[in-house]
Amino acid sequence: MAVLMELTRIFIREMTDMQIIELSEVDGERSFPIVIGLPEAFAIERRLKDIAIARPQTHDLLASCIRDLGGKLREIVIHDLEKGIYFAKLVIEQGGRTVEIDSRPSDAIAIGVAESVPIYVAEHVLAEAAQSPLDDDARLDDALGEESDAEEDDGPSGW
Repeated sequence: MAVLMELTRIFIREMTDMQIIELSEVDGERSFPIVIGLPEAFAIERRLKDIAIARPQTHDLLASCIRDLGGKLREIVIHDLEKGIYFAKLVIEQGGRTVEIDSRPSDAIAIGVAESVPIYVAEHVLAEAAQSPLDDDARLDDALGEESDAEEDDGPSGW
């Protein structure tokens, strides 16, 4: 069974390639971080803040292709976790059928966040990845691979 999640935090550090997004259970207390790349972090942040750009980026291009080919992105599903790597799918409805396309979670979220597409995580993935709310700061520090003050990290993204 899949669990409805929401994007609750994004940590952007321009001096490193490791950025963090945090997903939290909508009707629960579990959450977990995912390390993503800087381009994906910027794409997610830009879409969250509704910042327009002159030319479409890759995530905008894919969203336009889905829409212009008669599809609608219905949900994002993070369905597996292997050796610390998350696997996701874009679930698209097109012409009365459902199409699932493999994706990195960061790309899927960058595509879906502007349209408030729901994010689901398979229960077995959430059980393996989640931690209690009391462990949030330590878990984010571990994901970043360094000691940091997580409260400080909320500032740069403005979110």
